[in-house]
Amino acid sequence: MAASKTAQPAAAVISGIGQSAVGRRLGRSGLDLTIEAVKDALQHSGLSIKDIDGLACWPGRTAASAGFAPVSIPELHDAMGMNLNWYSGGGEGPGQLSSVINAAAAVSTGLADHVICFRTITESSTRTNLTSMGPLTDWMQWLLPFHAYSAANWTAQYAQRYFHEFGATREALAALAIHSRSNAALNPKAVYKEPLTLDDYLSSRMISSPLCLYDCDVPVDGSTVIIVSRRECTSDLHRQPIHIEAMGCRLEKRHSWDQASDLTTMSMSSAAESMWSRTKLTPDDVDFAELYDGFSIITLLWLEAFGFCGKGEAADFVMDNSNIALDGKLPLNTHGGQLSAGRTHGLGFVHEACAQIWREAGRRQIQGPSDTAAVGVGGGTVAAAMILNGGR
Repeated sequence: MAASKTAQPAAAVISGIGQSAVGRRLGRSGLDLTIEAVKDALQHSGLSIKDIDGLACWPGRTAASAGFAPVSIPELHDAMGMNLNWYSGGGEGPGQLSSVINAAAAVSTGLADHVICFRTITESSTRTNLTSMGPLTDWMQWLLPFHAYSAANWTAQYAQRYFHEFGATREALAALAIHSRSNAALNPKAVYKEPLTLDDYLSSRMISSPLCLYDCDVPVDGSTVIIVSRRECTSDLHRQPIHIEAMGCRLEKRHSWDQASDLTTMSMSSAAESMWSRTKLTPDDVDFAELYDGFSIITLLWLEAFGFCGKGEAADFVMDNSNIALDGKLPLNTHGGQLSAGRTHGLGFVHEACAQIWREAGRRQIQGPSDTAAVGVGGGTVAAAMILNGGR
């Protein structure tokens, strides 16, 4: 189907996925969770640890926020006895898909054959506090006097402006939260599975107007692994590889939350535009979408950035369940997203997209076509977009 539009198969493919236990306050070290996820991915792909010659993560180990990035590349390398030809980790980049983007570039240029990309968090077990934000010499010094301590505050101003410009209401965000909870009920690893109603949503406590409790993602402990391989090295593995059809991560607009020229969109508009310029596929070729929902409004902005609906139309789009349900026109966040399944960060969306393409998603499996996925991760100042294609 859609794959026939691709002039030449992608050099970089995904050959396996893995994930540790995911949950609230698991009380396990980040390294322990990461090793579990790596072993799961190796078994899934048919590779051995000796086959792995590349390692990538984002943002690298950092103490800037406790539990946000508790594992470094050297720690995992030593713990599993790897021999690496290439590795990469660092905070500056297009955010949570940086590791996959860097790995794709590495295997495409011959620096490595098989790269483990990992994202590990223990935020649920490790309580953060104001001092973890770092010294007040960085950009936070300009926000703290206004009590803008959290990304919830920063994102809420985008939601307010979006509501003002396009007449959207909280019911649209509620529709997305309820939809996510419905999908999470089919996901064994999801944190929250109990039904969510409109009354539940509207009566929940406000976090930063207009964003309430159910508009915010759920901190968890867990690790996710994506194995990026050179296509020529996957002929004898367990599954037909998933092609990385196109990626985009353009840094175009001002790198600022509160000084953007248009507060009805974020960095995802540039990332998606860059991605579409690198493929012959169009939004009509996409079977389903896994779009970041650190806060519910971000998913609406991703829908518009990808072109699945027009500017200002995403609120109406998600309120029509025939658009986003598992049997809808564009199944959305099929695992429950971060609003209900838990904040496994960007690689969690890639993991779910691959599970759906390989038709390994269990009770939440899309019954219609699931060959081509749109994945959009991030918001605010950094974002990355990709199209994955099963090639069937």
